[in-house]
Amino acid sequence: MKGKVLAVKKILSTLLVAAFVMGALAGPAPVAAADPLTANYSATPEKGAIEFALLKGFMWKYPDGQFHGEDQISQGQFVSSLVAIREVKEGEPVPQLPEGHWAKATYERAQKAGILAGVEINPNKLLNKEETALLVFNAWKPYRGVKDKGFTNTGALVTWGWMEPAPPGNPKFREDLPVTRAQAAVILRKMWQDKYQIELGEKYALEFHNSLKVKDGYLTGMVPKGDKLLHLSVQFFKKDFSGIVPYSNGQSFKVKIADFGGMGFTATNELDYSFAATYQYNDLYDVKREKKTQQFSE
Repeated sequence: MKGKVLAVKKILSTLLVAAFVMGALAGPAPVAAADPLTANYSATPEKGAIEFALLKGFMWKYPDGQFHGEDQISQGQFVSSLVAIREVKEGEPVPQLPEGHWAKATYERAQKAGILAGVEINPNKLLNKEETALLVFNAWKPYRGVKDKGFTNTGALVTWGWMEPAPPGNPKFREDLPVTRAQAAVILRKMWQDKYQIELGEKYALEFHNSLKVKDGYLTGMVPKGDKLLHLSVQFFKKDFSGIVPYSNGQSFKVKIADFGGMGFTATNELDYSFAATYQYNDLYDVKREKKTQQFSE
């Protein structure tokens, strides 16, 4: 079942890309800096991801005005992008880098965010797939937990759908292949989008939670109206296991608590069916919630 879900996610990922880049989430149209007539990445499949990265400000061009998507990405460049996406403001000491080093401030913020766990500090090092995937999992631990232990970092990220498998003729999860700046842009855009949907899902989950009221043995509340990106659903599970009573975007409810054994809230991406937020309520009198949002290891 997990394999089928991942396959659907991969097939529909291009739709998510289009919605984020072309829709309201992407903001205004790309500025002249991303003009396909002058940018050296205009003919590449990663063009949309590069334009998105430049527009959102988590990747940058070289002094010559070019992106150079064919270049292998360096540790310093990728770490800088992760720090920008995570919006890390505070830092912790990184003694491996001397005072005045160009990357010190960024690496100190990365250290604070846990991005550098298990990483050999070398901003100029050119990254392969395994090293890139390690940084991704470190950066995303607060959102999706730890990787599946049954895979290498590369294997886990490919399986999750955020990294392309090796070209035909190679082992699918070959870890030593280089990662170009264009390929990194694709990964980073997926991370930016996931962060966006998680934060949006959490917002709606809290709005729903705050609407809940218990009175005279009944639970009332309202599912937020939401938006076009996320489908919001609430399901009440009958105590006698006879069925489920569902509610969705914009619907209000009043249920007799004695009839139900629990309730779940889910925010699901309409485009790729990924889960932005999931909460479980086991005691409807107490309405305490338990976070169950999908993790890397699931």
